[in-house]
Amino acid sequence: MEYHSDRFTDNSLLFFIDDRLIAVMPANVEGDVMYSHGGLTYGGIVTDHKMTTSIMIDIVSALTEYCRNHGIKKVIYKAIPHIYHILPAEEDLYALFRFRAKLIRRDISSAISLNNPIKYVKGRKYGISVSKKNNVQISQSYDFTTFMAIEEDNLLSKYGVSPVHTPNEIALLATRFPDNIKLFIASIDQRMIAGAIIFDHRTLAHTQYIAADDFGKKIGAGDFLLDYLIRKYGNKKYFSFGISTENKGLYLNEGLIAYKEGFGGRGVVHDFYEFTIP
Repeated sequence: MEYHSDRFTDNSLLFFIDDRLIAVMPANVEGDVMYSHGGLTYGGIVTDHKMTTSIMIDIVSALTEYCRNHGIKKVIYKAIPHIYHILPAEEDLYALFRFRAKLIRRDISSAISLNNPIKYVKGRKYGISVSKKNNVQISQSYDFTTFMAIEEDNLLSKYGVSPVHTPNEIALLATRFPDNIKLFIASIDQRMIAGAIIFDHRTLAHTQYIAADDFGKKIGAGDFLLDYLIRKYGNKKYFSFGISTENKGLYLNEGLIAYKEGFGGRGVVHDFYEFTIP
């Protein structure tokens, strides 16, 4: 998280029993509100296989006491979506319920269950076929600058916003985590026409960014690239496309989610909870 540390006042926490670390929670504070963590897509209390429900209740109790002692009046908690769990691990959700936390936001993501995939719709199959006829080539690339320029053009033209990461930031992250963050591109005659940045997690592959230029869209290069990546990461449990909601989950981009569902993606929620410190 250090690459954007200038944007957040870090207040990440470590939880111990005696001298044994049992949990961590990436967090930041703004005024008298704690967030887990404002600079991360998801993330609450992270634990290992030794966690139990009773201990998690004690952890949330310790969290409230810490907040009370440091003038923090409210906690906004992002639950980790279950597809990122190596083992079942929703003890935190029960503990939050016990402390009267309220669900205040719900985004919806799409993910393919790679152990039980759903067939692509005709439109996605057609795009793949057109790209094959045009001899589109797939490769791994380190040209984050060109790809992020395509991504920015897409976001600006559709939504009037810029990507969360700059080209330098995403390149820095890829350098720090070369086995986990990778750029794959579709090209014709060595010219990039589409790309996707993959976050390779133990249980899944997640597409952090997907974009194609006008010609790439015309010949289905994004479809062709995603089909390649879905097959490449077929040994994972899930292939994740990310959220399709805006305005804190209240607006659903139906076109965007339909595109992901066309590959067999189905709904996974990203939940946000709020609880006040008594």
